[in-house]
Amino acid sequence: MKNKALFPGSFDPFTAGHLNILKRAMTMFDEVVVAIGINIDKKGYFPTDKRIEIIRQATEGLEGVSILKYDSLTVDICRDLGIRHIVRGVRNMIDFETERSIADANRRLAPEIDTIIIPTAQEYAHISSTAVRDILKHGGDTSMFIPEGVDLNLYRI
Repeated sequence: MKNKALFPGSFDPFTAGHLNILKRAMTMFDEVVVAIGINIDKKGYFPTDKRIEIIRQATEGLEGVSILKYDSLTVDICRDLGIRHIVRGVRNMIDFETERSIADANRRLAPEIDTIIIPTAQEYAHISSTAVRDILKHGGDTSMFIPEGVDLNLYRI
């Protein structure tokens, strides 16, 4: 039986920081499922299918990575897939407090599922999807913030 984890997020877009967390999670798990959460109340910058393409491009050649989208509770998708670990990345203490609160709520909903919080490597701590979207909106160069080989201009709307 494979040891699997779920790495959920909006990934709008998937950044070099996300890839750092994913690669580090892959040292702990046989398989990591990158799960794009769909919130019908939010309009994303990139449509979900484009986010999937970006993540595929960013993770090309990495063994043990799969990608899916979901519109349910994270613990429910974990149960559906037989996953007992959620991986979350944090850039700073504000992120940590938010993620800890979510982890506590998930633990109450599903005591059999644990959350693993991984601090982002320092060189990626300044990167956020929000900043990348802002740079894109203003025609700036995002290449230093996204995984090598990914060209977000190919996915612009």
